[in-house]
Amino acid sequence: MLLTVTASLVYSATQACEALLQIEPTTDAGQRCDNPCLSLMSGGTVRELEGEDAIGIRRWVSVGAQLDCYYTAHFEVNRPAIDLARLQETPRHKLPNSVISYLMPSRYCQSDLFLAFTAGQFGGLTGGPCVLAMNDWVASNFIYDINSSDPGTTATDSFAALRGVCRDYAHVLISLVRAVGIPARFVSAYAPDVKPQDFHAVVEVFLEGEWHLIDPTGMAHPTDIVRICVGRDAADASFLTSYGPLNLQEQSVQVQRVTA
Repeated sequence: MLLTVTASLVYSATQACEALLQIEPTTDAGQRCDNPCLSLMSGGTVRELEGEDAIGIRRWVSVGAQLDCYYTAHFEVNRPAIDLARLQETPRHKLPNSVISYLMPSRYCQSDLFLAFTAGQFGGLTGGPCVLAMNDWVASNFIYDINSSDPGTTATDSFAALRGVCRDYAHVLISLVRAVGIPARFVSAYAPDVKPQDFHAVVEVFLEGEWHLIDPTGMAHPTDIVRICVGRDAADASFLTSYGPLNLQEQSVQVQRVTA
């Protein structure tokens, strides 16, 4: 799958500050990044770092009166379609050290509060079949509602409301999966069929020694997804984190398929 990605961010600032920008994917085993270009019309790069688990780029930028940036790149996604129903759990004592943190409750994914629900709803299921059943439950019971949540909304809030946006869907699925002892993490992504177009949130689960993508909103398929960055939840994988007040002026994301 060939994709073209463009993203534009314009924020104003009431005082000079620094911000952490995470909108730049990199090449990995499932995707190749070609001709990336990040233009900072205002603001400047202070330092560039690898993202969590060496996925994507973290960029510290200085912000004066305004942050104005434009990003574009081409991607070839060569990630194979995997049947999760055939995958088994990796024994927890064999998990790599870097994966263990994705078993734990986190700021937005309080997986320890879902133990009783998962035992009653998904008892007897393990591995990929359990993950798929949880994904189907979220997809069937949730309403996609852009007015139902805010940056402070947690998985328990979304679970109670049974509605949210992609970020909320991801947080709930991550919490359910972790509650049964399967590692799960938050993935910030670009994908072509997301409506409305924006930075998208999906989930990765760790089965049979590898990470596998799944989207509880159903808008993106693993073979179309470009991973930007990963983390325990949205707090780790936000596209922009400011250390000072920033006010949104304009923001747009466009992901388009390219006909070879």
